[in-house]
Amino acid sequence: AAFCAGAAGTHSWGKTVRPVRTIDVTINYKQPLGPIPADFIGLGYEISSIATPGLLSASNRVYVELVRQLGARGVIRVGGNTSDYSSFLPHAPAVAAPKRTVVNAHSLRDLGEFLRATGWSLIWGLNLGNGSVSQAVAEARVVADVTGDRLLAFEIGNEPDLYVHEGHRQKYSYDEYLKEYRRYKSAVRAALPHAVFAGPDAAIETGWVERFAADEGRDLRLLTHHYYREGQSPRSTMDKLLRPDPKLVAMLDHMQAASKTAGVSYRICETNSFSGGGRPGVSDTFGSALWALDYLCVLAWHSAGGVNMETGVNQLGFISSYSPIGDDQHGHFAAAPEYYGMLAFAQGCRGERVAADYDAGTMELTVYATVDAKDSARVVIVNKDAADAEVQIAGGAKTAGAQVMRLTAPYLDSKSGIRLGGAAVQADGRCHGEAVAVHEVGGGYSIQVPATSAAIVTLDA
Repeated sequence: AAFCAGAAGTHSWGKTVRPVRTIDVTINYKQPLGPIPADFIGLGYEISSIATPGLLSASNRVYVELVRQLGARGVIRVGGNTSDYSSFLPHAPAVAAPKRTVVNAHSLRDLGEFLRATGWSLIWGLNLGNGSVSQAVAEARVVADVTGDRLLAFEIGNEPDLYVHEGHRQKYSYDEYLKEYRRYKSAVRAALPHAVFAGPDAAIETGWVERFAADEGRDLRLLTHHYYREGQSPRSTMDKLLRPDPKLVAMLDHMQAASKTAGVSYRICETNSFSGGGRPGVSDTFGSALWALDYLCVLAWHSAGGVNMETGVNQLGFISSYSPIGDDQHGHFAAAPEYYGMLAFAQGCRGERVAADYDAGTMELTVYATVDAKDSARVVIVNKDAADAEVQIAGGAKTAGAQVMRLTAPYLDSKSGIRLGGAAVQADGRCHGEAVAVHEVGGGYSIQVPATSAAIVTLDA
């Protein structure tokens, strides 16, 4: 299927000349695939965001609500390229700058209160690139003190497999990284005996993660890796974003195997569409919401422990186009297009994953199913294709009724007018979307899923 920015609107359900393809879906309740962790969803920040006064603060009520809408539990990851240039100076003025960020004690206290207000946990990256062991220990002490039981893990260094490229080291191998990692870990543990760690926080070298799993797996909270579709450029098109990335599945297969062998969960802890802040006109449009919803499902169905979608100020010092949470840098925060995809995932993917049997043929359409503790099923249908779909879901003896909630926008390249369940996220950070009833026909349910839209179907037990 071909895509074009400004393609047919997803509101044109009544009259359409586009082809309609029928896809039969059967939910295999007897084939459980494992639960989706309650803290699966997450957001990622450059450390410069922590030095931005009032941003990640309990007093920033709209921001707190936007985070809470994504889940009662979740994970904030603080790191990024800026973390390997940053300093912790307890009593100095905070400075948010790409290569000279200063975080002070007040910044960290604000972060601790923000975590308690949202109910989310923290992965905190320590400076290995340009820091010292003594600085890392001092910083870790205060982070642990102000976050308490909200601290999930420390990471040591950001993307160490790119240290030569970033200029942090003249030569650097995995073995050299492991030696430095262990030196930092031992020093932090001497000060904080119960400290736990995640790593290796690789950018590209999945082989580093596999080796790290073998070397450190017994002493890790999480294996961590990054992913972007590619570096943003004129070639970073909507068409490319909405098509499957073969290197992603290959990476996740390796991550899943390493995770299983080491007995430790893995997390894609820094990720989004195109690196370098995203591609304007692609990463900040409704297409990114469809990509995000499907991408999060791909990770969950490859048994990832979670994901941290980058948002806010990036390593280049500007607000990224791909940010799920919009920030005008004048104190106003709002749900950006990608946020809606994350919110749809939070609404539609809960509990135990189960197999969904279907054949979409050449159509860019995916289906995912989960069952909650009450045996109600949710079916997420993501139609990234230029054709409309009629998805027929077999009801089964357990089903007492069905409702559908839709993710829509006027056009694929829309930056506004995005709706989940017919509603936009309000100025207070809340969304009051609703599902509508679907009538049973012949023992099943027929769901119209127009081109470039998504649907969440709930099958009541």
